[in-house]
Amino acid sequence: MSPTDVSEPGQGSVPYMKPLIPLALATFAVGTDAFVIAGLLPAIASDFDVSIAAAGQLVTAFALTFAIAAPVLGWLLSSLDRRTALQVALVVFIVGNAVTALSPDYTVALFSRVLTAVGAATITATASSAAVAVTPEERRGRAMAFVIGGLTVSTALGMPLGNMIGSVDWRLTLWAVAALGVVAAIGTTVGLPKITLPPTSLGARLAPLRKPEMIVTLLATLLVMGGHYTLYTYIAAVTEDATAGAFAQALTLILLAWGIGAVIGNVLAGYLVDSLPTVRVAVAALAAATLLLGISPLAVSNLAVVIIWAGIWGITDGAPSVIQQYRLVSFAPASAPVLFGLNSSAVFLGVALGGGLGGIAQDWLPVTSLGLPAAFLALVATVLTVIQVNASKKASPEAVQVAR
Repeated sequence: MSPTDVSEPGQGSVPYMKPLIPLALATFAVGTDAFVIAGLLPAIASDFDVSIAAAGQLVTAFALTFAIAAPVLGWLLSSLDRRTALQVALVVFIVGNAVTALSPDYTVALFSRVLTAVGAATITATASSAAVAVTPEERRGRAMAFVIGGLTVSTALGMPLGNMIGSVDWRLTLWAVAALGVVAAIGTTVGLPKITLPPTSLGARLAPLRKPEMIVTLLATLLVMGGHYTLYTYIAAVTEDATAGAFAQALTLILLAWGIGAVIGNVLAGYLVDSLPTVRVAVAALAAATLLLGISPLAVSNLAVVIIWAGIWGITDGAPSVIQQYRLVSFAPASAPVLFGLNSSAVFLGVALGGGLGGIAQDWLPVTSLGLPAAFLALVATVLTVIQVNASKKASPEAVQVAR
């Protein structure tokens, strides 16, 4: 994918790493906002006088809206330069978080999460396509890891800090996220050059979806994310036995361990996909997720064990997003904005699936056993990917090269 314009007034070119910084900052804000709610569910449920499962649907509503909006807005806004699209998205994002912080009741909070998700969906798809546009092909894996790293670093820093702030008042966390959006908007305005992508029709952008490997990749992403967030959405309740009677910030420490693991997985994946067949890396990451989710009932009752387990589990969550995005853009670079939107849809449909399944599963399973249905989803994702690998081996040399 080649940018038609990656420049600022008075400059001939911009080193590819420079514009990645505000992009990563924007995704950091999105990641903090999207996932910090999980640690705040007990406080939100108490404030609005609803069950924790009902409060969890704030995560589901955000994720479903994000999933629907990402590909649609990726196409509708593809004619705008990336900087302008990102600025508009960040304004919507900031307003949505402010409304959440001011919500007088559950209904308003639910509406505000939908509004916030519209902005967040545009941010992630826009940031990813901009990263591809300004980066040499041989470094795209690392560039995507850096930008997506904003999401994963938010799990290591944003979520624990948000949870700590939320222990005083969960609304303060949403104000902090809105402030992050303001900083990201300033960074985008100052540090991101104008990036105009080649015009492409919607039909041409959606043409790659005729390829079975594309559908399998998106479906595997949806399923493994569904697995992760069946458990993660309710992590505060899942680890309650381990944190009860412990120090005040025990849950924050668990979130920090998970987040650090996710960052490690993100960075590691970025290097691996630039040098190894990505399908093999994907299978390894999916299989590891299946294992870590499956053993979770054995790990969540002891604080020391759950911290170690959470760190390793986080690695298996941080890796697939980079791997799967890299594979998608290798299928059809010219369709990157829509493909990244579809990948974001797959991720957040998975988050929505996980939030919904985790809430339902609590009617027939102890909350500490949510890792079992979660592991099943990850296992299906692994099997589908293995089937794709085997099908690619039987395909033409060109198809094998694309599938790598």
